[in-house]
Amino acid sequence: MLNIVILAAGKGTRMKSALPKVLQTIAGKSLVAHVIKTAKTLTDNPINIIVGHGADQVKETLAPIDRLNFIKQREQLGTGHAVQQALPYFPKDEVVLILYGDVPLISKETLLSLTAVVNKNSLGLLTVNVADPTGYGRIIRDVNNQVISIVEQKDARNAELMVKEVNTGVMAVNSAHLHDWLPALSNTNSQREYYLTDIIAMAKARNVCINTRQPVQEWEVLGVNDRRQQAQLERIYQLRLADQLLVEGVTLLDPSRFDLRGKLVVGTDVIIDVNCIFKGNVTIGDNVSIGANCIIGNTTIASGSVINDNCILEGAMIKHRCTIGPFARLRPNTVLEDNAKIGNFVETKNSHVGKGSKINHLSYVGDATLGEGVNIGAGTITCNYDGINKHLTVIGNDVFVGSNTALVAPVTLADGVTIGAGSTINKSVEKDTLALARAPQKTHKEWSRPEKIIK
Repeated sequence: MLNIVILAAGKGTRMKSALPKVLQTIAGKSLVAHVIKTAKTLTDNPINIIVGHGADQVKETLAPIDRLNFIKQREQLGTGHAVQQALPYFPKDEVVLILYGDVPLISKETLLSLTAVVNKNSLGLLTVNVADPTGYGRIIRDVNNQVISIVEQKDARNAELMVKEVNTGVMAVNSAHLHDWLPALSNTNSQREYYLTDIIAMAKARNVCINTRQPVQEWEVLGVNDRRQQAQLERIYQLRLADQLLVEGVTLLDPSRFDLRGKLVVGTDVIIDVNCIFKGNVTIGDNVSIGANCIIGNTTIASGSVINDNCILEGAMIKHRCTIGPFARLRPNTVLEDNAKIGNFVETKNSHVGKGSKINHLSYVGDATLGEGVNIGAGTITCNYDGINKHLTVIGNDVFVGSNTALVAPVTLADGVTIGAGSTINKSVEKDTLALARAPQKTHKEWSRPEKIIK
């Protein structure tokens, strides 16, 4: 069986944030959540999370994820000390995989390769060759090219500083060895910390074979220590997602200006313009076009629909051949039936818009049901809130609502109703009738336009 421990106790001072480092995000999900997701593909055992700085916040954020075992590191005395806290949870004859909560892009394939070389007489160490090893622990090998130790940057001599192969921190070790080695760690070093890397020298001294593996991609082992590194990994991650969509046949007008912060399911012949953000679960049907600068979350868009530039869609259901925007906002529980149209500067919420109905511009429609073939004029508002409760507006088929109309809910407009422009409607209107509610226009012939006074 495989036991996994994720070190997630650090503060992350260089992030310059009150948020614990492992709760900083890539693609809208915390760094440590990315690591947990990968870890869960490897074992059914609970994942051990070492928490310290902001422990309560970390536990609260990760609470929706099942099979997590939180272990408190009350003092941050180094990586070796952190793993020591988890020793009681490791049976004495299992493989323990040690991961880091701020290294979010590590892959399942790399970890499987690493754990495959571990047994009672060997351990697995993940290393990587880099052009600039500054800041990393150096992998020291003997004349037979066998690993004999890891030397931290601050403790390294000049010759050791020239080594390009560095430690990623990720290793897999038989738990029996950890029970022997971790209590024997010393903090006699420049940092006065208990280094996990010191167990490599212990392994060598006890003739335990040190098998090294390298990641499939170098960026898998990049950690996040500051905002620049966070931005770098965000782009790496997003470009991978964009590349997958391109392979699936999606047209991304600029893959470098695309953000997916959830799950996106797409049909054929989908076109996505630049600077679009997708959140939560989004499904896009065939022949859908999405304009630039759109934000779409937890929404389904059926085939043939067009989402024009600068639209925000949240929790909406868009059926076939609808047109939306530009500059439209569809809030949760908006449903558009086939061939419906939402124009520029229109906001909807908790509303059902029937087939072929149009809300073309400058309107707010909330808590409403619209039938088929309805036309809502510019500047129309459903006044759905009385200060305490929300009320429903019901509009039948083939209703025409003139511009600058206020529909004061609860109110019903039956089929075929026409509402004159500029009306305030607070009573229900019967089928095939005209309703007007205006003050009469007055004309004053004796009126004179004011003139500017010259001083």
